[in-house]
Amino acid sequence: MRFSRMFIRTLREAPSDAEAISHVLMLRAGYVRQLASGLYIYLPLGWRVLGKINAIMKEEMDAIGAQEISMPILHPAEIWQQTGRWDVIGGEMFRLKDRNDRDFCLGMTHEEIMTWLAAREIRSYRDLPQVWYQIQTKLRDEARPKSGVLRTREFIMKDSYSFDADEQGLDKNYQLHAEAYHRIYSRCGLKFMQVESDPGMMGGGYSHEFMAPSPAGEDQVALCPKCGYSANVELALSFSPVIEDREWQHEEVHTPEKRTVQEVSRFLKLTSEYFIKSILVISDNGPVLALVRGDQEVHDKKLAKIIGNHRPAQKTEVKDILGVEAGFIGPMGHTGIRVIADPCLKHATYVSGANKQHYHVKGIKAERDFTAEWHDIHIARQGDSCAACGGVLVVERVIEIGNIFKLGTKYSAALKAVYLDENGAETPIIMGSYGIGPARIAAAAIEQNNDKDGMIWPRSIAPFDVELLPLNMNDELTVKTAENLYRELSLSHVDVLLDDREERAGVKFKDADLIGIPTQIIIGEKTLKEGLVEIKDRKTRETVKIGLGDVISTVKALTDN
Repeated sequence: MRFSRMFIRTLREAPSDAEAISHVLMLRAGYVRQLASGLYIYLPLGWRVLGKINAIMKEEMDAIGAQEISMPILHPAEIWQQTGRWDVIGGEMFRLKDRNDRDFCLGMTHEEIMTWLAAREIRSYRDLPQVWYQIQTKLRDEARPKSGVLRTREFIMKDSYSFDADEQGLDKNYQLHAEAYHRIYSRCGLKFMQVESDPGMMGGGYSHEFMAPSPAGEDQVALCPKCGYSANVELALSFSPVIEDREWQHEEVHTPEKRTVQEVSRFLKLTSEYFIKSILVISDNGPVLALVRGDQEVHDKKLAKIIGNHRPAQKTEVKDILGVEAGFIGPMGHTGIRVIADPCLKHATYVSGANKQHYHVKGIKAERDFTAEWHDIHIARQGDSCAACGGVLVVERVIEIGNIFKLGTKYSAALKAVYLDENGAETPIIMGSYGIGPARIAAAAIEQNNDKDGMIWPRSIAPFDVELLPLNMNDELTVKTAENLYRELSLSHVDVLLDDREERAGVKFKDADLIGIPTQIIIGEKTLKEGLVEIKDRKTRETVKIGLGDVISTVKALTDN
């Protein structure tokens, strides 16, 4: 491809609202343009990158026996209503009516539609297993689209679905997908990790996420360097560092107008880990009191696994249910209310609200002063102890680049996707769901591979393998050499971009570094007189001079690795 004919518009500066490095560089290098909040146009360079990623995904999906299909983006509401997700999913779903006033939605995922198809096409155990996949547009009405293509309202996803007769079949397909995902991310040149995760709205009982470490990540994972344990902080089990037991006497302390842990700790000249934070929530089955240490935060998803749907109690509800204002709640003396406490509160002596306005109590001990159900409900933090081996956890920011779920029969039971087993009995199909976001792979690759001058693409997903940079388009020998190399490289199946613009050398170098193609071939008048050109590695910035006769073999050796 010739630079002069390709639609490439580089920018010296990115819009002021672009924060993530990948967002800034994709805009500056002419890979994307923003149409509206959360909506992006992929320009030729960006679309070529996605094409490379999609090709890798297809190869690896085909290698595990998955078969590609394509499903509609527009879904009739009744299929989603049968699984219950039409009512469960809130504002994230785009909903609309057709001209006949029939309800539809724009697909944010395709579990329902895939299962609908399986219910009509799979008859017998002889039809199983099946694995179907697609690379399709999805739509989600994100409340706060941000970070460029990392969080958008319209996005492309590779989603595959396995259909099995039993749990053993699901286990096999789950493992096949996990291994395929490892190969995909490795081939795309990413640093990544597989971590335990919460199935969330997908349902099912078991899931993992694939994460790419990056400061731009909106997720956090807890890692144990000692034993290799890794999990999203939404799921990570840990023990907070043990604190010294002060052995205070049990006494009330007057704390006028001091409600928060920060206010009371300053007033009593104590650090926050010596406090019990008491939080009242309202679940579908009634009020629940959640207790964590003062330096911890309750993780809503961990708590939801124990008590189901819940919301924070309003101030009036706190007063009506507990008889005290929020800020003075203690764990003692509550009857008829379920109490859930984090296990670290079993140890040491604490301060908490006295269940009496403007008073707190020193010297509270678990089991003596209050009883509770003990569950890990705090957000795992850097420095916590690993629940598996006791090692010290590290918390790292990451970009989610894929996920795998064991769905079981959640969807097949609801949509009557059954098969006849060997005895002729109808049995629900066992399902798995597996997703990858190619745009997230691209953004993660940029986040992990860049410098002050621009992108540094992994070779496998770069828009081109090589960029030819003839520095003087008015020099006949330079132009002739560039054209010959362009033709020979193309015939050798090397993806090459020829910068044939009549621009200064400095402009060409700056754009080449910004765009990030991994290999640059620099054709200058001085070196050309010696029968040489320069080959520059974009990542290391190392430059070597080679003879014209060695260019094709040298480049082929680079691109074939």
